[in-house]
Amino acid sequence: MSLVNMKELLAKSDATFAVGAFNVSDMEMAMGAIKAAEEMEAPLILQIAEGRLRYSPLELLGPIMIAAARQCKMPTAVHLDHGRTLETVRLALTLGFTSVMFDGSHFPLEENIAKTKEVVALAEKFGASVEGEIGSIGGAEGDMASADIQVTSVSEAKRFAAETKVDALAVAIGTAHGNYKETPHLRIDRLQEIHEALDTPLVLHGGTGLTATDFHNCLVNGITKINIATASYDRSAAKIKEVHQAKPEANYFDFSEAISVGTYENVKKHMEIFGLKGKAGLYN
Repeated sequence: MSLVNMKELLAKSDATFAVGAFNVSDMEMAMGAIKAAEEMEAPLILQIAEGRLRYSPLELLGPIMIAAARQCKMPTAVHLDHGRTLETVRLALTLGFTSVMFDGSHFPLEENIAKTKEVVALAEKFGASVEGEIGSIGGAEGDMASADIQVTSVSEAKRFAAETKVDALAVAIGTAHGNYKETPHLRIDRLQEIHEALDTPLVLHGGTGLTATDFHNCLVNGITKINIATASYDRSAAKIKEVHQAKPEANYFDFSEAISVGTYENVKKHMEIFGLKGKAGLYN
C-alpha cells in the first residue's frame, strides 16, 4: 500500500467508481484526507496546484505530502496539479511526487503537445506518471487567471493523446474551477465521444458544486479521476468558524483540528459519491 504511482490507481477504475484527487495546502488537510481514505478503505490522490504554492511552498509541503502518503494504510499517490512550468514539475519529481500534471491548455495545440512531451520524457526518468490537459476548464485555479470554458475537441484530444502518450487527460466538458455562479451544463455527449475515441484515462476538473448525479454521469462515461479542491477549503473554513462560534476562547490547536476535520468530512463525502468505499482492496 502507501505511496504508489497514480497510473496504478487509475488503471483499476471502471464505470463503477472514479478515484478522488484532493488538493491539500498543509499538514492538517493531508491528515484529514488520509483519515477519510483509511476509514473508507479507499485509494487516494493527494495533490497541490502550482497556483497555491505562494501559500504553501512546494519545498516545504511536498515532503509532508509524501510522508503522509507513505504512512497511509491505503494506496496513495502524490500529484502536482496544474503545473505550469518545467521548473515546478522538475521540483515535484525530485521531491518524490509519483505523478505530475502539466497544464499547457493555454498554449496553441502544437505548443501544448511539444511542452507536454518534454514533461513526459522528464517524468519517465523518475518513474512518474503524467496528466495533460486539452480544452479550457473555466474559473481560476489558485492564483492563476480565470479562463472561459472551451469544450475539448474530439479530434484534438485524439491527436494530443497519441503524440504525448500522457497517462491521463483532463478534458473540458463544461465544468469550472472554484464555486459556480450558475448551474453548470455538462457536455456528457462530448465526454462520451472522447471516451469512445481514446484509451487514455480521463480526468474531471472543477468538481466542487457538482451534484451526485453529475458525478455519476461522468464516471459511467469514462471519467477515472475527479479533482476536488475548493469544497475542501470551504468546508475547512466553515469548520473554523463553527469552532470559533461555539468556543470564543478557542486556541490555535482547536482551529488546527478544525481544518483536519473539515477536510476529512469533505473527502469522505466525495469518496462515497465516487463509489470508492472498499475499493482499496482492488490494489492488494
